[in-house]
Amino acid sequence: MSTGLTQRPGLTRRPGLARLRSAGGPLHLVCLGFAALLVLAALLAPWLAPYDPNAVDLGNALAGPSTDHLLGADAAGRDTLSRLLTGARTSLLGPLGVVVFSTVAGLAVGLAAGWRGGWIDSVLSRSTELVFAFPGMLLAILIVSVYGEGLMAPVVALAIAYLPYVSRLTRSLVLAERTRPYVSAYQVQGHSAVQICLRHVLPNTAPIVLAQSAVNFGYALMDLAGLSFLGLGVPALTPDWGRMVFDGQTAIQHGYPLSAVLPCALIVLTVVAFNVVGERWADQVARRSA
Repeated sequence: MSTGLTQRPGLTRRPGLARLRSAGGPLHLVCLGFAALLVLAALLAPWLAPYDPNAVDLGNALAGPSTDHLLGADAAGRDTLSRLLTGARTSLLGPLGVVVFSTVAGLAVGLAAGWRGGWIDSVLSRSTELVFAFPGMLLAILIVSVYGEGLMAPVVALAIAYLPYVSRLTRSLVLAERTRPYVSAYQVQGHSAVQICLRHVLPNTAPIVLAQSAVNFGYALMDLAGLSFLGLGVPALTPDWGRMVFDGQTAIQHGYPLSAVLPCALIVLTVVAFNVVGERWADQVARRSA
């Protein structure tokens, strides 16, 4: 898994896209609007969905788009639009859990390692490197195989796998802040390490970390969708974009790909949107720092 923030030089090879991002042009605004629309649709899904997402109607199995079913129906006759809207809640909630857990834990570990240094830095850094060397998807598969299908097990597993990315970034930022004159000034004034870290160092490093977390959100969504596609994520009857792709395999074999293509498209567009938003945020922070 790549982090997005470490690939900044690649933008120079695409000057048109780089100008759109740096200027806050249509690309950034469209992605931000798309992400906001997804969140709004997920919150209002129970009221927006025209049908029960799990209502089976074999008479409408593999039905195409119509006035009754705007996006058609899957192999079980379930309304595709209703499942997409309801599935947005699960598909976005899982990555949010991964990002929240990994960001909070990564900030704590990186802050302690960068500020204290010495053997504490060595122990924490070596520990995160061990986690970093273990594939996140494999860790998620192992945990799900022990605790069974559901959303909590893969979220915890991926949060552990994403923690090193956040902690290493936080540690590097804290090491840079640690040498700044204002830190020495506060130490001379008698401020404790906890006060300096929480009131000054953490607010200065948090924007970059949160920008990285926005990028991680897209990757977490993709990983969780992959687990659901493998049958290792949410239960079978739970609407979820990754699960919809898995269920849509039968429809593809019969020449009705819409029920699988639409959730695939939403997954791809969401990952791209959060990557662009996260990189835009990082650009703004970098310019302000400069």
